[in-house]
Amino acid sequence: MQTSKSAVTVLMRIAWRTVGAIVNRVLADLLAGKDPLEGLRRVGIDEISYRRGYEYLTIVVCHDTGRLVWACPGRDRATVRRFFDQLGPARAGLLTHVSADGARWISDVVVEKAPNAIRCTDPFHVVSWATDALDEVRRAAWNTARAGQKPRARNKNTATGAARTLKRARWALWKNPNNLTDAQRAKLAWIAANDHRLYRAYLLKEGLRLIYALPVTEAAHALNAWLGWAQRSRIPAFVALGRRVRAHRRSILAAIEHDLSNALIESTNTKIRLITRRAYGFARTDHLIALATLALGNHKPALPGR
Repeated sequence: MQTSKSAVTVLMRIAWRTVGAIVNRVLADLLAGKDPLEGLRRVGIDEISYRRGYEYLTIVVCHDTGRLVWACPGRDRATVRRFFDQLGPARAGLLTHVSADGARWISDVVVEKAPNAIRCTDPFHVVSWATDALDEVRRAAWNTARAGQKPRARNKNTATGAARTLKRARWALWKNPNNLTDAQRAKLAWIAANDHRLYRAYLLKEGLRLIYALPVTEAAHALNAWLGWAQRSRIPAFVALGRRVRAHRRSILAAIEHDLSNALIESTNTKIRLITRRAYGFARTDHLIALATLALGNHKPALPGR
């Protein structure tokens, strides 16, 4: 998409809804006699919020071609089942890999409908789980410091300073060590010296992230060691995270072994958001899906003079 729907309505002197109807008809003509789901072997499944009020699309992207092959309103098991029903049991049986973010509403249906496929949990989402757990520990430390209960805080001003440091240390804790500024390294050093529990949570987050840089055989041993470390940490957020990671252990290692992530799907989501912004929103979901499929499904109509 090169311009907004409003610009098209002015240029072509047609109604807003007519633009969407034209896009639907063009896509239908291009797909006549074609099946975008044919030949799928490795796919990624994700959801995208396309409108305020928690309205979502579930999308499916082919890892081998990079094409958006399917999209449907909704974000639940029933929506994912619609994709597999359209794909059919025979072609679902030919899927070799399915990547997703670890959501049960996706993985449960994949196990049911595509039992031969290797499930890969997206690395970015796994690390984001650890980042969320780390931020939970940081907020708890900040609340304690703000209440003046910070260990080693000799007076109220010292406690307030600790709270301020912790509040502003979010990026120092979130970012990869190689990307830290000098100021953020100083904050991290302060945390290491003054809040051992929070620093241990930071090391747990980094330990999980670094597992993805290892070969799969080493990653398996490192992941087992990390699970034991998380359990022994006595940090509730990371004990809970350890249980979650353990439940996804096989699909996490599969993502490392097969070098598969949802990066392509996240890129597709970004482009769909751009399409939505350029159009200043869509009154009808089918118009958004049609335009996204045209732009991202490699369905390019022949233009006059081109």
